[in-house]
Amino acid sequence: MTSHRITRRWTRLALAAAGLAGLAIVWIADRDDPPSEAELRRAELADAAWTLAPHEGIGAWIDVYDWTEELSGGDPQVGLSDIDRMAELGVETLYVQSAHDRSVADGIIERERLEAIVARARDRGLHVVAWYLPTLVDPEADLRRLVASAELPVDGLGVDIESLDVADVSERNRRLLELTRRLRAEVGDDRVIAAITPSPIHLQVVNPGFWPAFPWPELAAAYDAILPMSYWSIRDAALRDGERYVADDIDRVRASTGDPDIPIHVIGGIADALPVAQVEGMVRAVVGRDVLGGSLYDWATSSEDHWGAMGPLGTRD
Repeated sequence: MTSHRITRRWTRLALAAAGLAGLAIVWIADRDDPPSEAELRRAELADAAWTLAPHEGIGAWIDVYDWTEELSGGDPQVGLSDIDRMAELGVETLYVQSAHDRSVADGIIERERLEAIVARARDRGLHVVAWYLPTLVDPEADLRRLVASAELPVDGLGVDIESLDVADVSERNRRLLELTRRLRAEVGDDRVIAAITPSPIHLQVVNPGFWPAFPWPELAAAYDAILPMSYWSIRDAALRDGERYVADDIDRVRASTGDPDIPIHVIGGIADALPVAQVEGMVRAVVGRDVLGGSLYDWATSSEDHWGAMGPLGTRD
């Protein structure tokens, strides 16, 4: 598989050079005026699609219970105005759930609504990463939904690895890795795909019985980035500390995968139970351990103060 183990600095330099070079050619050939800021951003987004860049900086998450009619009971809490507000508050990447095994849709759920959200995000200068949670009960259906998600006009794909519907751990791991192999064959080696994983603290400290023998090294070899769900707000006592929890999760991902340089983007949460001071602690841990970026799960339960605290993770000047 093509290696994407490169630093944030060189990622940005390469993307900037590619984007500006492309714009310069268009500008010189076709126009006398310099490109606008919006045009520069659109070119940057296009050049950065399916690289590590969408996982850098600040991200926000929405799921099908937030944005669809079907699974919100006809009352979606997230719409196009929320995308506008994300952009205003400094969010750089939208992570949007694109399919669900409970939906009547066999592939993309409510495609027209979803594509409108994606288009608005792109118009507002946000990267978009589609994500899906495979249950592994029907790997063929999981693969169809993942491939369909990758075919959307998005900048990346995340595989949410947390379902326990297959009770036998050995069989669960076998199906997960086989699904991953087939997904990589469909998507190609040149596109960055991310593994959204449980918190290693959860797996190794809080509840080792949740997923014994979690295949960290195999996932690190197959995926280009790890996105641990570092939900410290659901923990008790000393573990209910954003800085400590996130720092320990990052260290454990590196140790468990055996790759100290593996690209990591931390998902903090759950947002409705996060004091702002704890988000600030998460940010210190992300910056101090030099990972790609961080995000909050999820947008619908977050506050403007949370996004203000996330500001130091931003990559834009």
